[in-house]
Amino acid sequence: MKKSTILRIARPTDNLVEITDMYCQGLNFAILGEFKDHDDFDGIMLGHPNYSWHLEFTHHHNTYVGKAPTKDNLLAFYIENELEWQAQIKSMQEASFILLPSYNPYWDKHGKTFEDIDGYRVVLQNSASEI
Repeated sequence: MKKSTILRIARPTDNLVEITDMYCQGLNFAILGEFKDHDDFDGIMLGHPNYSWHLEFTHHHNTYVGKAPTKDNLLAFYIENELEWQAQIKSMQEASFILLPSYNPYWDKHGKTFEDIDGYRVVLQNSASEI
């Protein structure tokens, strides 16, 4: 695939409005697009306008999806700068993400793990990516 390829990570939610607010406030995302009643689905795409990736949250009308299937469903963000990392932690807490120990202890060595309203997790890692 080419570097210009866009990556969209999509998942369902029972809490479309709340999850949008959490990720916009907690991770400083913007709403990039949305749709309503598209074959009984509503959805919102979040991210940063100039990035080649974004998240999509969807809700299928009259369907219950429940919580995350495991405690190891996560997104990991590497933030090298200590002050930026601390500010991002504060934003996550203010957005009602729950700070908790990671299921995989690797993430606790240099990071913080947060859980959203659906039980999915976000790791803020205070280091450079090893890849």
